[in-house]
Amino acid sequence: MKRAALYIRVSTVDQHPETQLLDLKQMAAFRGYEIVRTYEDRISGAKSKRPGLDQLLSDARRRRFDVVVVWAFDRVARSVRHFLEILDELNHLGIEFVSFRENIDTGGPLGRAMVVIVGAIAELERNLIVERIRAGMRRAKLEGIQLGRQPLDVDHCALVSDRLAGMSLTATAKKYGVSRASVVRFVREAKTKNTAAAPVA
Repeated sequence: MKRAALYIRVSTVDQHPETQLLDLKQMAAFRGYEIVRTYEDRISGAKSKRPGLDQLLSDARRRRFDVVVVWAFDRVARSVRHFLEILDELNHLGIEFVSFRENIDTGGPLGRAMVVIVGAIAELERNLIVERIRAGMRRAKLEGIQLGRQPLDVDHCALVSDRLAGMSLTATAKKYGVSRASVVRFVREAKTKNTAAAPVA
């Protein structure tokens, strides 16, 4: 019976890993694996350093299991390079890699080749999505569409006058519907402009 390590990852604390875990346990039972440990991360896949994944790799080097089972390729890594680095290390350690969603394992040469191909396609798809978003933002900018937060519609002169006249920071912020930090910034900018505009003696 092969010893299996399960690895699950969700991007945020609002997601639940139970679905991944259930699928992986069912796959392990179907293949006759003995689950020795489950590793979990609640962090973006874009980050290469993750506590759960780091511990899994550390235990892999100690030969504490024979196969790593994941729900999908993108649960392990977001870049092909990082993904292949992990697969390469597991391969050198003689540890198989099995993916539930892609239904692929590295027990043979065909499985290893498919892992590389599917990983490359997944990264290409993500890059295309990013490029489409950027193209949309460029088009919106050319069409004069405001992106991001709208600029504050505040009477800066009145705000600065009230603040310099002795109105408290909190009261000023509340009166003009801005943050305390914005009040400080507006006053500082006004003082800087006045200093720059002052005639040189």
